[in-house]
Amino acid sequence: MKLKISQLSLQNKRVLMRVDFNVPLNDDGSILDDSRIIAALPSIRYVLDHGGSVILMSHLGRPQGKKDPKASLAPCAQRLSALLNRPVAMAPDCIGIDVEGVAQRMKNGSVMLLENLRFHPGEEDPEKEPGFTKALARLGDIYVNDAFGTAHRAHASTALIAHFFPHKAAMGFLIEQELTHLEPLLKNPLRPFFAIIGGAKVASKAGVVKNLITKLDALFIGGGMAFPFLAAQKIPIGDSLCDPADIPIAEEILKIACQRKIKLYLPIDIVAAKEGAEPTVYLSGIPKGWKGMDIGPQTVRDWKKDLSKAATVFWNGPLGVFEKPPFDRGTLEIAQALAQGPATTIVGGGDSVAAIQRMGLADRFAHLSTGGGASLEFLEFGHLPGIDALSESL
Repeated sequence: MKLKISQLSLQNKRVLMRVDFNVPLNDDGSILDDSRIIAALPSIRYVLDHGGSVILMSHLGRPQGKKDPKASLAPCAQRLSALLNRPVAMAPDCIGIDVEGVAQRMKNGSVMLLENLRFHPGEEDPEKEPGFTKALARLGDIYVNDAFGTAHRAHASTALIAHFFPHKAAMGFLIEQELTHLEPLLKNPLRPFFAIIGGAKVASKAGVVKNLITKLDALFIGGGMAFPFLAAQKIPIGDSLCDPADIPIAEEILKIACQRKIKLYLPIDIVAAKEGAEPTVYLSGIPKGWKGMDIGPQTVRDWKKDLSKAATVFWNGPLGVFEKPPFDRGTLEIAQALAQGPATTIVGGGDSVAAIQRMGLADRFAHLSTGGGASLEFLEFGHLPGIDALSESL
């Protein structure tokens, strides 16, 4: 069991906290969605309420180890200040003498946000900037990781830094909540246990599918993921998204499902599109020139009926080209059905979470993960570098 923030004495301590403020920004630099900032509030407030000060660190975007004003975390400092109703100091950098000076002078109850960690090459590749991790560590007395969305990265601020805080590197409430919901899926899920896997690429999700399929009672595959599986069964897919390298992977998963007698659901009808033509539903394969865009109405009806029998559902990835209505219909209808159903449903980040939030259904699900990639890697391997590095519980 890893050390929790609630097990630490925080009075008069500077808590160096890794959060995930990698938020989407509008062209004018304003924040499009502040849900990741809101997700970090419980841990931040806990430190402040228990007599400590908070130094927050995060990345934003991919600035390639160089300063980029468009990737500054300053908008996040402003938004956090409004949410906390107290000043949030914005540091000029994330390391250096000036930043250390400000950190040393911080009073209990104060908050500072460091500038984008990825302005330094040492964050993603510590060998390129050997002193970077130690310079970060000098800023705090205690380390807390509450950035589940980056816990699968062995970066300076997510894994390496914990070694500078023996017996004082803890998980925040967000990571604790994620593990509370994800760990039972690997150990003892309520049955029947079903998984819905969508999105685009089979190769990126093959590992988690192979691991989950040993624990599942049924697997539903939609979105672009479905086409290599259909192609593997010699069903025509027209011009649909399909990397030929994914077909052997699909064949292997189909074989495992058959051997383990796991029911594997694929779309029986597909909404397809073609330039200059109305979207059309195809039942027995897609003709050339047409591209599959969403699961069809019969598939939606069948899946809704069978998903209603589940006790536990894990869902990752949209079931169609969600960002282009009307090809979001399959995803939205399945989301609605799960929200109304009896199952405990955990949603593994990404566009499936966006669909649920867009429909105002977030409070109808057991858990919406803040890290799509991290949740998939956890379900594949059972652990993550950013969590492995934390201290053991006292």
